[in-house]
Amino acid sequence: MKLRSQAWFDDPEDPGSTAIYVERYLNYGLTREELQSGKPIIGIAQTGNDLSPCNRHHIELAKRVREGIRSAGGICFEFPVHPIQETGKRPTAALDRNLAYLGLVETLYGYPIDGVVLTIGCDKTTPALLMAAATVNIPSIALSVGPMLNGWHKGKRAGSGVVIWDGREMLARGEIDHEEFMEMAANSAPSVGYCNTMGTASTMNSLAEALGMQLPGGASIPAPYRERGQISYRTGERIVEMVKEDLKPSDVMTREAFENAIVVNSAIGGSTNAPIHLTAIASHLGLELCNDDWQTLGHKIPLLANVQPAGEYLSEDFHLAGGIPGVVSELMGANALPHPGAVTVSGKSFSEIYADAEVTNTEVIRPFGDPLKDAAGFVNLKGNLFDSAIMKTSVISEDFRARYLSEDGDLDAFEGRAVVFEGPEQYHATIEDPALEIDEHCILVIRGTGPIGYPGGAEVVNMQPPAALLKRGIDALPCIGDGRQSGTSGSPSILNAAPEAAAMGGLALVKSGDKLRIDLKDGSANILISDEELAERRSALEAAGGFAYAPHQTPWQEIQRSMVDQFDKGMVLKPAVKYQKIAQTKGLPRNSH
Repeated sequence: MKLRSQAWFDDPEDPGSTAIYVERYLNYGLTREELQSGKPIIGIAQTGNDLSPCNRHHIELAKRVREGIRSAGGICFEFPVHPIQETGKRPTAALDRNLAYLGLVETLYGYPIDGVVLTIGCDKTTPALLMAAATVNIPSIALSVGPMLNGWHKGKRAGSGVVIWDGREMLARGEIDHEEFMEMAANSAPSVGYCNTMGTASTMNSLAEALGMQLPGGASIPAPYRERGQISYRTGERIVEMVKEDLKPSDVMTREAFENAIVVNSAIGGSTNAPIHLTAIASHLGLELCNDDWQTLGHKIPLLANVQPAGEYLSEDFHLAGGIPGVVSELMGANALPHPGAVTVSGKSFSEIYADAEVTNTEVIRPFGDPLKDAAGFVNLKGNLFDSAIMKTSVISEDFRARYLSEDGDLDAFEGRAVVFEGPEQYHATIEDPALEIDEHCILVIRGTGPIGYPGGAEVVNMQPPAALLKRGIDALPCIGDGRQSGTSGSPSILNAAPEAAAMGGLALVKSGDKLRIDLKDGSANILISDEELAERRSALEAAGGFAYAPHQTPWQEIQRSMVDQFDKGMVLKPAVKYQKIAQTKGLPRNSH
């Protein structure tokens, strides 16, 4: 098999271009013999850097990857990926997912790379890298950086994100002061790695394994464990073999793989950000995936992973109990994994690589027949408020269910008075205003926070009630928004609403004081006003110039806003999805000289 890289480094029919490509790659010590040996050139898409603390450990892990590549007969080229750090980037890291995707597509396609190791970790790095691998479609394998070790505060597990949501409520109630709040947050981050809860990072790394794109067990190994370095070495070895086998992302990330991932997501209590990102990856493969699929395939799957925010334990406990192999073994044992024959980057199927997997702690990974909850997936809601929005049912607490979903004769439904906030700034500035008369019968609505409106989609829908309600023991109100929320949040919000208000979706027409009705039985979400009044409001808003949102602050914000799709479509760049399998369909790029 002729390698892509040979078109750069070993083309006797074009010695002039070959000389230009070869000579500069010699200036730091590589030899002509290496570059012209016919050995595969393997890229390491490096996301580790000082701006991305969750992924920074990849700087060390890449050393083991390089050794694995060399031992298997490959040559390594390591290169940077645009940084994306969930807890560092403003206005939101989601803004940069598509930017990192674009950059990596250009790198993988335009340089002499035969295969690539995708160093994944923090929330948006995983989908960005998988999207790019899907678009270019050269042999690719993902390597997770791993979660942090368990955090502890005063003898109790302190989970990243979760401890902050709990702490801000304690602070509002006056139970702790500012200093202890900061200390709680700091104690939840005890080591290198990403969130030690089942937030978006752990979810997306788990789903990369469930899609078949990581070696078995690779998702859950904590970042500091020796096994993390060991699987890095094996990943380096395996990508060289994959190039020789020509095993590509399109061979692994099939429709069957996505259906497996949806089921696994429900079983682990995965993040509400997962549908956005998996839909985006599927789109770049030319596969149809929608929020209805998440409800149809995943809603009835039980919750097996007893991990915060839906459970009690943390990621280190989850790994020691069996990790994703343990969860998959439970699903396969119950015939609940749709496609055990789906292929993985190991070259073997799920049924082969997970056949002997075990659960070693049934308190952390529960048996399929004795789950934490019987139905743990997402409900896809529709109505005049939006065409699609999801609600995570695994985090509906007993108190929330008793308060809002248990009315005699109207189970799993609630109505309430809307209190509307135009973005998080207004929410933070006015939530304690007694003039809003917020009580337990209200529904908090936030808008202007979607892919266009924010821009990028802000994690702001998990709004806490005012302090007066918190002190009465009401720690959650129903929340609705066109933004996102952290995967570490235990709030059963209705979010990712599409179309967003900035795209003139129904949320743009809600007024404070409107009565809203949410019905989980029939999957509906509506403003309880007439169609005529709704049409009048829309006409008036259009006449006023449409829904106003924050101005652009950077060139990329304007560029993305001009072409980004809605959350239910994966928040992809609309012109990008037609570029599929470009290493095969577009041929080699033209010469540079």
